[in-house]
Amino acid sequence: MKQPPPAVAAAPAAPPGVSLPSGYVIGPEDQLSIVYWREKDLSADVVVRPDGLISLPLLNDVSASGLTPEQLRAAITQGASKFVEDPTVSVVVKAINSRKVFITGQVAKPGPFPLGGPTTVLQLISLAGGVAEYAKKSEIVVIRNENGKQTTFPFNYDQVIKRKNLTQNIELKPGDTVIVP
Repeated sequence: MKQPPPAVAAAPAAPPGVSLPSGYVIGPEDQLSIVYWREKDLSADVVVRPDGLISLPLLNDVSASGLTPEQLRAAITQGASKFVEDPTVSVVVKAINSRKVFITGQVAKPGPFPLGGPTTVLQLISLAGGVAEYAKKSEIVVIRNENGKQTTFPFNYDQVIKRKNLTQNIELKPGDTVIVP
């Protein structure tokens, strides 16, 4: 009788992370889990520091900010290969805290809001509790920094809720600031 082939030990599944938005790159305050297969002592849960670095056993400080999770995995694997034979590394994004938008002025809850997925100006205003009674709804503006240059986008709340000029209800990008005067 033929014996079945011996089972090959596969790398364990990495712990589940968050759903990553398209074009996601790691940034300050993001929470990551670095998992080495069969090297539990080297695995670590880390938070990206404001300087963009993470600290790992043996490797010390590793640059993470501005990299995709796959690019970071490759960099850690390369660095770890000096200490571990054929390292198998997974990078799991546990929380995205670097992608934020800001809203200030005449809203119920001004401040930073996480940008976990596609969010429009109207949706952010809703998250912030809506516009205040005396807000200048026709003078709302979105400020965006692109390539070191500030750009503004007007937003007229009254027009949008009346389904007019809907193109001004743009999708927000990380770092955008919405001002409700």
